[in-house]
Amino acid sequence: MQAVVLAAGKGTRLRPLTEDKPKVLVEVDGTPLIEDVFDNLLEIGATEFIVVVGYQKEQIIERYGDEYEDVPITYAHQREQLGLAHAILQAEPHIDDDFMLMLGDNIFRGNLGDVVNRQQEERADAAFLVEEVPYEEASRYGVLDTNEYGEIVEVVEKPDEPPSNLVMTGFYTFTPAIFHACHLVQPSDRGEYELPDAIDLLIQSGRTIDAIRMDGWRIDVGYPEDQETATERLQGDSPVASQTE
Repeated sequence: MQAVVLAAGKGTRLRPLTEDKPKVLVEVDGTPLIEDVFDNLLEIGATEFIVVVGYQKEQIIERYGDEYEDVPITYAHQREQLGLAHAILQAEPHIDDDFMLMLGDNIFRGNLGDVVNRQQEERADAAFLVEEVPYEEASRYGVLDTNEYGEIVEVVEKPDEPPSNLVMTGFYTFTPAIFHACHLVQPSDRGEYELPDAIDLLIQSGRTIDAIRMDGWRIDVGYPEDQETATERLQGDSPVASQTE
């Protein structure tokens, strides 16, 4: 399965670590963030990487060239950082079928393979890992609203009043239907094309959506202190990513 890695961000909140490099080249426990992402995706069957680059993209391209661990890399350029839905559309010309998506600044040790397996079994138009966070932190993420049966009825991006504390993480699988939804998304109040808004369009149109609870942990390396936290966690842990069947 092809894997899209989003690596175009400037990482302004990570300064001074990103003053001279793109966010995904910030190292955690001696390894650039994007290499940890590549390794996770390789474990669950990635056959090609489509890396969406932008800020200081030359550093990424020069470092990894056209392959990583014998898996080919194709680069797509996001000229303006206008949100995740916009970033995904830059990869659209290179996608042949269903694909995985991972944010390039997330450290995962968890059941990523379960998402791939579920998507392949049911061919859900979107399947993704979710986790519970403290309510006061939920407004930083795409938040899921569910009904009394636990079915997802809406996804809300960074709401002021979260309907729950169940949030999307940075790993997804999609069918090409996501591209049509991304084309339909309107800019948010932040002026960005939000991925949760695209997923919500899939939900409202009756598409099959699966949310899988994360078994493990992840750290979104968004601030300098997250680098230290992730390093400490990695030094005391080992990968537990599930394998695809």
